[in-house]
Amino acid sequence: MLTDILQRFSAFTLTVKHLSRFPHISDLISGSPPSLAATVPASEVPTLFREPYILSGYRPVQQDWRCYVLSLFQRHNESLNVWTHLLAVPVLLIRWWANVSALGCPLDAASLPLGLFMVSALTYLCLSVAAHLLQSHSVRAHYFFFFLDYVGVAVYQYGCSLGHYFYTSEPAWRDRIGRLFLPGAALFAWLSCAGCCFAKYKYRRPYPVQRKICQLIPTGVAYVLDISPVVHRLLTTSWTQESSLTFHTLQIASFLLSAFFFSCPVPERFFPGRCDFVGQGHQVFHVFLSMCTLFQLEALFQDYARRRETVVVVFGEWQLWWGCVTFPVLLTCCILTALLTMRYTDKKLREQKDTNL
Repeated sequence: MLTDILQRFSAFTLTVKHLSRFPHISDLISGSPPSLAATVPASEVPTLFREPYILSGYRPVQQDWRCYVLSLFQRHNESLNVWTHLLAVPVLLIRWWANVSALGCPLDAASLPLGLFMVSALTYLCLSVAAHLLQSHSVRAHYFFFFLDYVGVAVYQYGCSLGHYFYTSEPAWRDRIGRLFLPGAALFAWLSCAGCCFAKYKYRRPYPVQRKICQLIPTGVAYVLDISPVVHRLLTTSWTQESSLTFHTLQIASFLLSAFFFSCPVPERFFPGRCDFVGQGHQVFHVFLSMCTLFQLEALFQDYARRRETVVVVFGEWQLWWGCVTFPVLLTCCILTALLTMRYTDKKLREQKDTNL
C-alpha cells in the first residue's frame, strides 16, 4: 500500500516537474523583443497543427516563446480566436461592475454563487486565450495548453450550474431533482474535462468521429443538466413577470449556435482557403459563446436581485457553502486530470520520437 502511494506521488512529482519546461515570466520580458516570422502554409507545420480547410496563416513552430506572446498583434489564423475571448474579459468585467454598482452586492453566502460564476467565466476565457495564443510553440505545448483549456470549460460548466441552481430554479423543479443536481453537475463537468483530454490524447489527425463523441457526449449531458432549471422556468413562468427570461432565452440560443459552429467546420468547408484569417467556424463559435456568457451574467444578476433576500432561507447557508466549496475541489480534480493526461502524452511523444530515430 505504501509503495503504491509513493509510486503515485513520484509520478505526480515528475508531471509537475515537466512544467518547468514552459517559459517563466522573466524569460518573456528579458532582452530585446524578437522579430516575428511570417506565417506559413499548412504544408510547413506538423499535421497536429493543421485545421481542416485552413490552408495558410500558420505560425512556425519552435520559435522563441516571446514570438507567440507578441503574435497577439500579428495577423495569423488564430488571431480572432484569441481576440474574441480576450475582448470578452473586459466586457464582462465592465458589466459586472455596472451591475454591482446598481444593485449592491455584499460579499456573503447569498452572493457567493454569483461570484464563482464570474470566476469560472474569466477562467475559461483566459485559458482559451492562452491555448490559442501559445499552442503553436511545439507539439507538447499544443497538448498542454489545450488540456488546460478543457479545465476551463469544465469549471465554467459548474459555475453556470451554481448560478442556475441557486438563483433561477423553481420549487417544482427542485422537488424533482433537488440535492442530486450539484453533485451531478460536478461529476459531468469533470467527465467533460476527462473526455476531452482523453480524446485529445487518443486520436490523431485526421480526427475520427469517435473523437467528437468523446468530447460532445459528456459535454452535452453536462449542458442538458446545467440548463434544466432555466428551461423549466422558461416553460412554467410568465415572461411578462420575469425580465431575466429574455436573457436566459438569448443565452440558450447563443449556446446552441456556438455548439453548431464548434461541431461543424463551416463556412470554411465550402470555401477552403478563403476563411484562413477571418470567418472560420471556430471564430464564430467563440463569438457566440462569449455572447452566451454575457447574457448569462445579465440574467443571473436579475435573478439574484429578485431572490437575494430569500436564497439563504430557501437553500440554507450550509447548502450554499457546500455547493461553493465543491468549486475548488472540482478545479483541483480537473487540473490533476489534465496533468495526468499530459504525463501519458509525454510518454507517447517520447515513444514516437524513439521510433522515428
